[in-house]
Amino acid sequence: MLQRRSILFVVMLTGLIVSCGESTAIATSQPVVQSNSDIEVSYAPLEREDWLVSTPSEQDLDPELVAELYKNAARLRNLYSLLIIKNGYLVAEEYFNDQDIAAANPIASVAKSYTSALAGIALSQNILTSLDQRLMDFFPEFDWGNMDPRKSEITLRQVLQMRSGYPWEEFEDLFEPLFSSPSWIPLLEEFELSSDPGTSFGYSNLTAHMMAVILARASKTSLMDFAQNHLFEPLDANVPYWPQDASGYYFGSGDMHVTPRDMAKFGQMYLDDGSFNGVQVLTPQWVAESLGTYSKYIYGGKIGTYFYQLEYGYLWWSARAGRYDFNYAWGHGGNLIILVHELDMVIVTSADNLVGQFGEAAWEKERAVIDLVGEFIAALP
Repeated sequence: MLQRRSILFVVMLTGLIVSCGESTAIATSQPVVQSNSDIEVSYAPLEREDWLVSTPSEQDLDPELVAELYKNAARLRNLYSLLIIKNGYLVAEEYFNDQDIAAANPIASVAKSYTSALAGIALSQNILTSLDQRLMDFFPEFDWGNMDPRKSEITLRQVLQMRSGYPWEEFEDLFEPLFSSPSWIPLLEEFELSSDPGTSFGYSNLTAHMMAVILARASKTSLMDFAQNHLFEPLDANVPYWPQDASGYYFGSGDMHVTPRDMAKFGQMYLDDGSFNGVQVLTPQWVAESLGTYSKYIYGGKIGTYFYQLEYGYLWWSARAGRYDFNYAWGHGGNLIILVHELDMVIVTSADNLVGQFGEAAWEKERAVIDLVGEFIAALP
């Protein structure tokens, strides 16, 4: 099932108390963290052909900070994996709660950043002619003249920026009609705009998926085929499952299944200005534009204990922890791809995407993962 964000009342939530324990399989009735004595964790990466491996100390990363990070990670009952890539080398890797290196779990809204990449590829190939093309031009089945005239003004750029004017579903009681609908396309007509296009940020799963529909229609192929040829294959990545809506369109807003190592490849490509293993997958201009800032002070400007200055690009987030700015792809439950450009570092977490769990209890679990990596980044010299 496609996952939705749930960070209701996040600004009002206070600190999470973390205690120790041994790693066991996740159960929704259990606490976020475990509660026993000291944990010994090995984080040495497995040597395989897909990544060059190294050690933290060889890549100028404090091994004591890394060891503390993995010790804290082992306490979380909802965390599946934690990977660190430094200077292009995989320097730390561990799997938790009955997961392993081969596990391709749903990455929730991290998939939106993949949709952003596919939009950039379509633009570079003239499949899209401009981000100033209008949303309405790709949905001729509607009588746009009988809708709110502001809907006819919405551009693809505004869709990618989450500034289309369509409602922020989690705050406008629209999750039920959204996720119970077999096809989301009719909701373009049914959902009322909550703001003028281009004027304010509103996190919309609907329009993120519509971007995927647009890409499929513009490329005249399935989004899976387009992504396989132009993104997954160049990254030597495998997506064993990607859910589709009732019309057969692959969801652009969430829940493709990806292994943590393949998530790391996606992040490394962005650190390297769109290049991977000598292949220019994205243009450097697209990387710069998509990681730019178009909305500021989201969620009151802070998430958890350590992420602050929350901003948004083209289906990518950005924030700061300690002295470091970073971009990140973010999915429900604590699925993250974090790009710390100044340190040439990618941090990947995969986690239980909390199917059917929302509100404060779910946010505590998600926040535990966010605080885990935020504390680590903030502690880096």
